Amino acid sequence: VDRHCGLCGTAASTDVLVWVDDLSSCAKHGSSIYFGSQCKSMLAISLAHHQQILGVYNLFFDNSSRIDASVQSLLRLVGQLLGLSLHNARIERERLRLTVMKERQDMVNEVHDALAQTLAYARMRLPLLSDAIQAHDESQALKYFSDLKTAVTEVHDNLREVMTYFRTRMDPLGLMHALTTIADSYFSRNAIALEIRNSVPHLNLNDEQEVQVFYIVQEALANIAKHSMARHAVVRISQTPQHLEFMIEDDGLGMDEPNVSTIVTSARPLVPSTHFGLDIMQSRAKRLGGQLDVGSKDGVGTRVRLRIPFDQDRGGKTS
Repeated sequence: VDRHCGLCGTAASTDVLVWVDDLSSCAKHGSSIYFGSQCKSMLAISLAHHQQILGVYNLFFDNSSRIDASVQSLLRLVGQLLGLSLHNARIERERLRLTVMKERQDMVNEVHDALAQTLAYARMRLPLLSDAIQAHDESQALKYFSDLKTAVTEVHDNLREVMTYFRTRMDPLGLMHALTTIADSYFSRNAIALEIRNSVPHLNLNDEQEVQVFYIVQEALANIAKHSMARHAVVRISQTPQHLEFMIEDDGLGMDEPNVSTIVTSARPLVPSTHFGLDIMQSRAKRLGGQLDVGSKDGVGTRVRLRIPFDQDRGGKTS
């Protein structure tokens, strides 16, 4: 039946209570003799919530008698309660949809962070291994083979962790210890010297904030290793009265594309990016309520700057 059919359609469009005595139009939609025989009249009541009509419900009577005003008021109240239930059901469906979308994005982020960077490192080692084999340089070939074996083992372990637990891989000793660990092996893996310069004695970030910051910095460093052809990189941690700032810079080739800026507090849409890792960095900055800027550094190299609101009274773990 079309939603605009007869007086039921009126009740489905306007917050009203409608009696229907002429059931001939209803009988056209039925194959039995119910309308006009067992059913002599019908009452259509709107299911309203906040001036929005979400449906209609009907009561059927075997005579043409009317019910008094107090009962009609009660029936309208029932309609409003049913409207509220429909409204809440819609909200719940939307909440579940958003939850599923968030879980899918979290899974994508986790797989990317756990696997993509190590696989890219392994791919970079493959041509070096091939060159060493062709040059009959056994020592270099063994070194690159060992690097690949270590990378594949790391990917395997990380994949098992993601599949089994879907949990975030984070150093239990905190953010600064995790960054220092990266710095210790960065040169041997990428032939790029990495410095960590921290002027903030207490970061006061909670566990979730540390995880998001760690992955943003990790992705920036992975991009330096893959694309920059740099010889030196530095991670600077500083603060102002309003912000905690993480700056990742290198002296490599720089960026050809225009600067990309993500200001989370702004209502403007994000600048589209063709780099999947950068999109994830932007998403993580949004979770922190901060700002992420990516661009060239004075014409030489690349600069990634993460600024998150700094609160002197904020609780959390000290790194």
